[in-house]
Amino acid sequence: MTDSVLAAPSIFSGAASLQQILFFVVYLVIFVVCAWALVDCATRQQRAFPTAGKRTKGFWLLITGVATVVAFLAVPLGVISNSIFQFLAWAGLVGALVYFVDVRPAVRPYSKRRGGRGGGGSSRGGW
Repeated sequence: MTDSVLAAPSIFSGAASLQQILFFVVYLVIFVVCAWALVDCATRQQRAFPTAGKRTKGFWLLITGVATVVAFLAVPLGVISNSIFQFLAWAGLVGALVYFVDVRPAVRPYSKRRGGRGGGGSSRGGW
């Protein structure tokens, strides 16, 4: 009977470590999404934002930059958990998602493409 009582804490500690791993992965994904939004915003041309009818590039760099910093601080490392940064990371994620869903598609046609497709006489071909 003492064996089953001693085994119970190890089951809970395993579940706790699994939960910590899941939290780490979730906040790491939030950080990556926010950083991706920041890098994408930084590579767009400044004139594309007002031309597309969106706020300025500086505004979106501020939103995605703050979101990235907060998301980085929210990644739980070791003992640090349940901080205000973890709550704010979700707000940062919302800002990054607004950029991806609303702003990025609007400014994309006004941004120059680097290399890749396009050019003088090339046709789209295919469908």
